[in-house]
Amino acid sequence: MIVRFGYVAMSTVVQNCSPSKTMTMKSFIKLDDREAAIRKLERLAAENLHNTLRLLKHNLAHDIQVYRMTSKFIPLGTHRDLSDWDPYPALKEGFAEVGQFVKQHGMRVSFHPDHFTVLSTPRPEVLDNSIRDLRHHTNMLMAMGLSASMKNNIHIGGAYGDKPSAAARFEEHFQLLDQNIKERLTLENDDKTFNALETLDVCRKLGLPMVLDIHHQWVNNEGEAPWELWPEILPTWDTPLAQAGSEPDHPLPPKIHVSSPKSPTDIRSHADGVDVVPLLSFLRKIAGVTQHLDVMIEAKLKDGALFGLMKDLSRYENDGVRVVNGASVEITT
Repeated sequence: MIVRFGYVAMSTVVQNCSPSKTMTMKSFIKLDDREAAIRKLERLAAENLHNTLRLLKHNLAHDIQVYRMTSKFIPLGTHRDLSDWDPYPALKEGFAEVGQFVKQHGMRVSFHPDHFTVLSTPRPEVLDNSIRDLRHHTNMLMAMGLSASMKNNIHIGGAYGDKPSAAARFEEHFQLLDQNIKERLTLENDDKTFNALETLDVCRKLGLPMVLDIHHQWVNNEGEAPWELWPEILPTWDTPLAQAGSEPDHPLPPKIHVSSPKSPTDIRSHADGVDVVPLLSFLRKIAGVTQHLDVMIEAKLKDGALFGLMKDLSRYENDGVRVVNGASVEITT
C-alpha cells in the first residue's frame, strides 16, 4: 500500500507565508471609502493566493502531494453585507495560477469548511448560510480550474437532541444542493456527535465518500476498532460521486485524517505531532485490502509534524515500511 501524507493550510517551516490574511467586518466598516475597502480585501486575497502558491512550491520540493487549502482565501467572501461584491475578476489570475500548479504536479488539494457549515440544522437561516458557504468553496475550486476530484470535506453537524432526525435532515438538505456541490463533498465522522458507524450509514445512503478520522473514531465509537470498519468504508470511494472528476486510469484514493491527543486529560485536542505507533498499527491492518491511501495530518506543527512523522516511519524500514520519498511510504503486510 502506497501512503501519501499531507498537512493543513499553514506551514511552521516556511516563514512569513500565511495564506489566511483577513479583515474583520468591523475594520471594513471603519474605512469610509467602500470601494477602497473592497480593493483592500482583494489585495489581501491576492496575497493569500500568492502565499498558497509559495506553499505549494515548498510542498513540491518535499514531495508533498496532499494539501488542505485554507478556507480564508477571500476575506469576508461570504458576508451578507458584501453580497454585491464579485471578487473573482480581480483574483482570476491568482486562482488560475494556483490551479495550474496543482494540475501540473498531480497534487491533491481540498477544503474543510468550518463547523458553522451544517446541513443537519433545523434552522432555515443556518441552512441558507451553510449552502452559501459550500457554494463559495466550490466556486473557489472552479476558479482554479480544478476537477470535481478536489473535494470539500464536512461533518454531518449537530444532533439537536434527536440524532436520527438530524441525520434525516442532512440527507434531505443534501438533495437541495447543486450537482457541482454534491460531487465535491466528502463526509467525516466527528469526535462528539456522529461517530464513524453513523457517518458511514449516511455516506452509503447518499453515495458520498467517507473520510475516516481515526482520532475522532478513537474518542467517539461504539466499541469497534477503526480497521474493522475499513472494509465497509473503502467501497464508499468507488461511487460516482466519489470518483467524479477523476480519471479512470487514476482513481481518487481514499483519504483518512490522523492526529494524536494533546494529553491524557485533553484527548480531543490535537498534539503538536503524530504518534507513529497507533497510526502504523492501523496502516498495517488495512494494507492488505488497500492499494493507495492519502493521509491528512491534523497536528499543530503542520508540515513540521509531517517531517517528524516521516523521520519516525523511517525507523521501521526493516519492519514492513519503505520510504518512497519525502512524504510517502509503502506499507507491506
